[in-house]
Amino acid sequence: MELIKDKEFGGERPLYASHDLRLENVTIHVGESSIKESSNIEAEGCTFEGKYVFWETKGFKVNNCYFAESARSSLWYSENCRMTNCKVDAPKLFRRMDGIYVENTNFPNGEQFLWDCKNVELKNVRIDNCDYVFMHTENILINDYHQEGNYGFQYAKNVEIHNAVINSKDAFWEAENVTIYDSELNGEYLAWYGKNIKLVRCHLTGEQLLCYVDGLILEDCTFGDDANLLFEYSTVNGNIKGDVVSIKNPSSGTITVEGNIGELIFDENQKAPKDAVVTSCK
Repeated sequence: MELIKDKEFGGERPLYASHDLRLENVTIHVGESSIKESSNIEAEGCTFEGKYVFWETKGFKVNNCYFAESARSSLWYSENCRMTNCKVDAPKLFRRMDGIYVENTNFPNGEQFLWDCKNVELKNVRIDNCDYVFMHTENILINDYHQEGNYGFQYAKNVEIHNAVINSKDAFWEAENVTIYDSELNGEYLAWYGKNIKLVRCHLTGEQLLCYVDGLILEDCTFGDDANLLFEYSTVNGNIKGDVVSIKNPSSGTITVEGNIGELIFDENQKAPKDAVVTSCK
């Protein structure tokens, strides 16, 4: 593997179509497509200031690197990326990629992060200012995660999340095959029109949560004082620990609430099959 160390590059495509290349303490100044259409690239302690750095790149590792805000859209259309211990101020990263592993990295400008990607794993990651994160992305595994931004995980498929705090209005809209463990989910209209949504030991806050869901499973979940009008037109099975403010028109399934139900609404707008059973232990 060729080594380039303690160098600076700029302009258009300075390392274009490189293969089997290791970069150490290298700075890529403002420009475009510096390492485009390359393969088997390693970057250690590098700084990226230009746009479109890793486009059409197959197999690359970046560790302890910095992506400046000017390095927007730096990882697109690529395969098998491993990013660890990085500082990232650049927005619009990860688009139409396959095989992404990110660990111990924060993204303070996570606008339009991870769109149309597949086979994604995140560990100890925080994303802020990240409206529309994970749009149309599938096969996602997440551990130790914090998100601040709305409309997360819309149209996502095959998602497994552990130990997360997700503050996101309209999260998981039309998402499919989602399982979330030991997490805190805060925001209105959670998982509307979702399919096969399973929540285990989660705490949820926000208005009109989990409506229009086909195949909702709850295991030992809790709901905040503002969580009202739950489960409208959803098929639901599971148990809730503690109290709930209100449940409205679940279409089918069995729901057991271990605490009190403030208001249980079954009205003329309830959708078929209209066989939901809701019980309170109190």
